[in-house]
Amino acid sequence: MKLYGLTGGIASGKSTVARFLRELGATVIDADQLAREVVEPGEPAYQEIRARWPEVIGDDGALDRAKLGAIVFSDPAARAQLNAITHPRIGERSAALVEEASRRGEPLAFYEAALLVENGLAGAFDGLVVVTVSEETQLARLMARDRSTESAARARIAAQLPLSAKTARATDIIDNSGSERETRAAIEALYRRLVA
Repeated sequence: MKLYGLTGGIASGKSTVARFLRELGATVIDADQLAREVVEPGEPAYQEIRARWPEVIGDDGALDRAKLGAIVFSDPAARAQLNAITHPRIGERSAALVEEASRRGEPLAFYEAALLVENGLAGAFDGLVVVTVSEETQLARLMARDRSTESAARARIAAQLPLSAKTARATDIIDNSGSERETRAAIEALYRRLVA
């Protein structure tokens, strides 16, 4: 089975592409979803987080992700600690899902994550699909999605690796600047080619 990375910039439409791939029957492993699962109450990562940062556990016992985010995004050492707690668990879950897809005889699967290139993982896959949009489209979609100002949206875009750096590592590029119909057609063509 072939495993492809799937990434893109903020508000580029990576989640839309993943949804279309699932509709075509592809297995798409969502790193963000796995990251949420491994910190659920009762999970080992949750227990470690609770021991390290008890203040991020709410009265209901659930992890207060906003509080945890405020801590780890202002402190590189805390972020490294959190990554050391969560990344191995995310890796284990993704490996198990890849193994399941392989046992089912699927010809390919996709691993969807925003920071594949930034984390040096682009070369770990059989190919890398990068979803792109024009800068104007990215800005407009981000402002609409987050109801943010133009300056706030530009700051969030600037905080990420530029799309050009991601496309430089891509084996395949999906331009999501056009209509949903155009994007779906491009994905169907890509999927057929990759399966073949």
